[in-house]
Amino acid sequence: MFRFVLPVAPRSHHTLFTEHGTRNPHHIHLRETKQQHYIGANGMTLQEQYDDAMFDFSTAEYDRAIEKLKKILAEDANYFDAQLSLGMAYYRKGDYAAAIVEGRKAEQLKPGEQLVHTNLSLFYMKAGDKGLAEHHGMQARISSWRSDKTKPGEAPKSDPDLEMAKPPPQTIKPPEKFPDMPWKKKS
Repeated sequence: MFRFVLPVAPRSHHTLFTEHGTRNPHHIHLRETKQQHYIGANGMTLQEQYDDAMFDFSTAEYDRAIEKLKKILAEDANYFDAQLSLGMAYYRKGDYAAAIVEGRKAEQLKPGEQLVHTNLSLFYMKAGDKGLAEHHGMQARISSWRSDKTKPGEAPKSDPDLEMAKPPPQTIKPPEKFPDMPWKKKS
């Protein structure tokens, strides 16, 4: 049985709503996405299931990650992050043919996405198809150019939340007495 959860705004109090529209007093913090969030039979949202699968991926448990990502895609075939990650999990496992198949599915979901083409370029290169690898490498470059809306000569706008911390400027105290300057004539 699945319950529908309304999309929520980031950094706010989140309340789950059941399928009957009643409030659930237990709140869960969800990442804001344009996708609908469902509570599965295991009591986890798709985002939580995805996070769990990515933990397995990060610990090199690729078979478990693949299994969990497939379950997510069975519930929501349009979950782009899961589809993209599934291809990368197959790649890390060494199954380049399956990685290419899953990468092509991700490309169907978001054809102009730079990361899709970057991954496909990598997959094809490892599979030995240099021509398609170069094609997708070029598509990735074109996607990055399309996403960069700055005019030539302008610095790209940066997100202030992602900037590196800058140390405060150092205050330099001038010396109290300057040293003698032998090259100056004394008057």
